[in-house]
Amino acid sequence: MARAEAEPRRTPLYEAHKALGARIIDFGGWAMPVQYATGILEEHRTVRTSCGMFDVSHMGEVEFRGPRAAEAVQRIVTNAVGKLAPGAAMYTVACRPSGGIVDDLIVYRHAADRFLIVVNAANIAKDYGWFREQTGTVCDVVDLSDETALIAVQGPQAVATMARLWRGHTLADVKGFHLVTGELAGRRATASRTGYTGEDGFEVFCAAGDARAIWDALVELDVTPAGLGARDTLRLEARLCLYGNDIDETTTPLEAGLGWVVKLDAGDFVGKAALEKQKAEGVARKLVGFVMKERGIARHGYEIRDAQGAKIGTVTSGSPSPSTNQNIGMGYVPTALAEPGQTLVIDCRGKALRAEVVKGPFYKRGTKA
Repeated sequence: MARAEAEPRRTPLYEAHKALGARIIDFGGWAMPVQYATGILEEHRTVRTSCGMFDVSHMGEVEFRGPRAAEAVQRIVTNAVGKLAPGAAMYTVACRPSGGIVDDLIVYRHAADRFLIVVNAANIAKDYGWFREQTGTVCDVVDLSDETALIAVQGPQAVATMARLWRGHTLADVKGFHLVTGELAGRRATASRTGYTGEDGFEVFCAAGDARAIWDALVELDVTPAGLGARDTLRLEARLCLYGNDIDETTTPLEAGLGWVVKLDAGDFVGKAALEKQKAEGVARKLVGFVMKERGIARHGYEIRDAQGAKIGTVTSGSPSPSTNQNIGMGYVPTALAEPGQTLVIDCRGKALRAEVVKGPFYKRGTKA
């Protein structure tokens, strides 16, 4: 008899999504809204021009506690933990000894002896096991994922909108990649000025049991719920990597254009020797962003070819860009073809279509959407 597949896990906001008419899909083992009745395009535009919110409670949270917590975190991440003051956060990666990326992470320092690391949903078990293996004898490593909810409020009006429900430190005074604790809609919450959309805003941590009250209060303020579809187009326009697509254990941060989070003088972190060697020798390939120059959409998995038709890589992410009215994508190509202005050829279902390598994000905050 065939074994029944496990039901997707549900976040504390699952019933709220159903009540709002969301289309629910299985995303990495989680029942998540891909879009609401307004549709992906409108959700995307609302985040760019006003304020939207996302349920990202499927993400994992792992806390490091103890006098040697900073030492433990530095052991597993490539960025300089010692420069992180209490109340601040940083983007970084964790690597294998090979230099391959275990996961991309945000590290939050709550106190001298307490750190929180947010990990990708599909990697919670893997990351927690890796963290424990590398640092379990140095400090306490605790998985808080099940008891924590996370809501991202993003867009030009996000700060002002959240401020209407917030009690505590003035949100407008919180710097990027810093966090404060207070009350949101009468519930204790921590607000971090971070996000995954290229817009201003906060990611709000709260107890799982308080998530619905906060979510409903934001809905009452006409904050637009947005799903995974808009989250993906927004992050791609900002040229932010998606783990499992653009980065994974076969790619290094130096190849992925994340060399800025690798501080080789920070400490003896896992993967340091491999990254030192790769930096000295140079990378053979780089992750690039490109814009389609002919009518067609580059999708994940499509082949990237050179001008002579030889396969040189694969599209890691690609979609139409609602904010720029272009079709955009990312993929790894040989270093010689990674400079802006280089021409690539994308095999779009048998059609060889030209694309041009471009520098930086496809969309920058403040650009008219």
